Amino acid sequence: MKTMTAYLNFDGATREAMKFYQQSLGGDLHLMPFSEMPGDYPPEAKDRIMHARLTNGSAVLMASDTMPGMPFQKGTNFAICVNCQSQDELERFFSAISEKGNVTMPLQDTFWGARFGMLTDQFGVNWMFNFEKPKD
Repeated sequence: MKTMTAYLNFDGATREAMKFYQQSLGGDLHLMPFSEMPGDYPPEAKDRIMHARLTNGSAVLMASDTMPGMPFQKGTNFAICVNCQSQDELERFFSAISEKGNVTMPLQDTFWGARFGMLTDQFGVNWMFNFEKPKD
């Protein structure tokens, strides 16, 4: 498997979250609100996002909003792991996503030969950042 894509759900915050992730990580963002969908949808859902896709190279992150009134629990059941190409990239991404969030494990060297850190962002999403150090 070359890559794995995470799909996130939000309760009306998909647009804000995905724009934040694009600002932090770069890439191309496509947002499709329910209002662009053919057929019927509840009027209160018209500004919610039916599907979002952020693409940067081969990396893809997708998300959508729940329908109004559906049960929703902020991201306690998943994490997104970002494998970085350089230590500079690792530190840049970690710093950007941790803004207004909670660092649960600061970036540090690990026993498996990587620099690694974990955090929960301002939207309640859990992240792991990893950079495999070159072998000598």
